[in-house]
Parts: sequence; structure tokens; C-alpha cells
Amino acid sequence: MPLDEEELEPPIWPAFGDLMACLFGLFVLFFVWVVMTQVILDGELGRERQRLATARARVQSLEGALVGPLSSGLITLIDGRIGIRGAVLFDSSEAQLRPEGAHLLRELVPPLNSFLKQNDVALMVSGFTDDRSFRRNARFLDNWELSTQRALTVTRALAEAGVPPRTLIAAGFADHQPIVANDSDAHRAQNRRVEIAPIPRPKTWRAEPP
Repeated sequence: MPLDEEELEPPIWPAFGDLMACLFGLFVLFFVWVVMTQVILDGELGRERQRLATARARVQSLEGALVGPLSSGLITLIDGRIGIRGAVLFDSSEAQLRPEGAHLLRELVPPLNSFLKQNDVALMVSGFTDDRSFRRNARFLDNWELSTQRALTVTRALAEAGVPPRTLIAAGFADHQPIVANDSDAHRAQNRRVEIAPIPRPKTWRAEPP
């Protein structure tokens, strides 16, 4: 007796069930991936918020510590960086502190030390110049040397006045990081500056003794 065509065809429901099970498994895997990605992003966002909150608190702490020198108008505080005009600290093309500059740095020592006690950071002292080239008989070879020597002079003055030397780093940037265009005497005067900025302590530094 011949079989009907429907009897000869294999049943499709088991295959359909297997397909649905695979699709459900893929959906579960995708859902788990989405959830894990969201958890990771939430964690990174939380850490970034904490970092920003810490940075804001650090700037506020530094601003509070420097309220006296800031009120004198001899320094600025922008994004946590203390700025001092070069003319306040040095004569033109020189790296020896003027008396007024030495006095100002001594005034900065107590608030800086107070800030360092509250924050596990180092202080980078950076020297900057304008874009004018040196004369052949100048004391320094170029703006690199002048900016570096000025940063070293300020660093040594701070250390001698009581800032822990282990917290100080000096660097010179010559005329390569101007804050305004070097297109006038007034603008060049702004670019001739020294900055003192808190930075994370290098991980290679040893912990301070108890």
C-alpha cells in the first residue's frame, strides 16, 4: 500500500524546536553581553566621576591655601596651575631671582606645604619664554637653557625655603607652549612665566618614611 507524501516527509517540529532553542540561546548570550558591557561602562563612569571630583577638590584646596598670594595679584591660579609672570621673578634674559621674586616664593612655601600634606602629589615647576632669539653674547645658549635654568632656580628657592625636595620636579619648555600668540610685547610678557602645578607622584618614588 503506497504511503502518502506527508508520511514520507520528516517531521519539522523537532528541527523547528532546535532552531528556536539556538535563537533563544543567542538572545541570552547577547543579553548577558549587553548587561556586562553596561556594568563595565557604569564602573568606568563612576571612576571618572570620582577622578573629576578629586581633581576639583584638589584645585579648591590649593585655591584656599593660596588665598593670600592670590589677593596680591602677583600670581594666578588657572586649572590648578600657579602662574607667576617672568618679570616678577627675573630680569630680562636672566635666571637669578629678583628680591621681589624671592620674597614671593617664600610666601608661597607655607600654603604649598599645607597643600602637599593634604594631597599625595608632586609639584612640577615649569619655565617658559617668549619666541625671541638670544644674542650671540647672551649668557644662555637658547630659550631651552634659559627656561630650564629659571625652573631650576625657582625649584631650588622653594626647596631652600622649606618645600620638601622630594616633591619637586623642574622642567623647561622654552617658547613652545605659549598661552597667547607672540605678536606683541604685552603678549610676549605673558608667555614669559613660571608655572607650579600639582601632578601625580611618580609610581617609582619610594614611600616616605614613617
